[in-house]
Amino acid sequence: MDLSHIKMVVTDMDGTLLNSNHEVSDRFFNLFEKLKRKGILFVAASGRQYSSMVAKLAPIKDDIVIIAENGAFVKRKNEVLLTTPITNLQVKHILSLVKPLNGAHPVLCSKENAYVSGSSQPFIDVLKEYYAEFNIVEDQFMVTDQVLKVAIYHFESSEQFIYPAVAPLEDELKVKISGSNWVDVSHMNAHKGFALSRLMKEYGIASHELLVFGDYNNDIEMLQLADFSVAMANAHPNVKKVSNFKTKSNDAFGVEHILEKIP
Repeated sequence: MDLSHIKMVVTDMDGTLLNSNHEVSDRFFNLFEKLKRKGILFVAASGRQYSSMVAKLAPIKDDIVIIAENGAFVKRKNEVLLTTPITNLQVKHILSLVKPLNGAHPVLCSKENAYVSGSSQPFIDVLKEYYAEFNIVEDQFMVTDQVLKVAIYHFESSEQFIYPAVAPLEDELKVKISGSNWVDVSHMNAHKGFALSRLMKEYGIASHELLVFGDYNNDIEMLQLADFSVAMANAHPNVKKVSNFKTKSNDAFGVEHILEKIP
C-alpha cells in the first residue's frame, strides 16, 4: 500500500473512526497534526448530525471538511458547500410509512437541528449520542423546517424491521441501511459518494490521491471513488466486498493503523 501520493483522507465516524464508546482517540488527533503538516485534507463523513460531528472533532473542526447527514449537508468552517433537502410532501410520505411500524423511531433532520416525537424516553436517551441538537415535537407531520433526511431507528434491527417498509421509495429517494439500528431516507443525490465527488472536483483530487475508510452500507459510494478504499475488520460484508484494502477494527485503532503508514 503506497500512500505517498495521498492528498485527501476521508473517514466515516461510527464503527470506523469512533470506538465502541463513540470516542475519537488521542492517537488520531496526533496523526491529524501530521496530515495537516503534509497538506493532506481531512474529511469526516457521517450519517450523524453536523453539530454532533463537531462535538466529536472539536479540537480540529476549523481545519477539516464535514460531510454530515450522509452527504445531505457539507460544511467547511462557516461555509456551507452543499445542501440537498427533500420536499415536505416526501417527508410526510415517509412518515406515513414508518409511523405505523412497531418500534420505529423517525427523526426529521434539518441543517443543524432535528425533530422527534417524545413518546419513547429510551429512544431519546439513545438519540442524545447522535444528535447534539434536537426538538421534541407533538406532531412530526407539522414540522415546516427544511428536512435533509429522515433517519429511522429500531432497537433490534433496522434491516429487518424498517427497511422493507421504505424499500418501495428507492425509485425516487436514497434509502440506506446506515447502521444495525438505522435506516436513512434522503434525496437521491444525498449520499457520501455524491458529496465526496463534489469535494474531489473542487480540490482537484484524483482517485489515486484519495484514502477512504468505512464500515457500513452508507459508505459504499464514497469507498468506490478511491483507489485506497479501506474496510474496517468490523465492516458489513458489502463494504468488505467493494473495498480494495482491509484494516483492524474500530476498537483496535484501524484507521490510525493505516494513517501511520503515510510517509
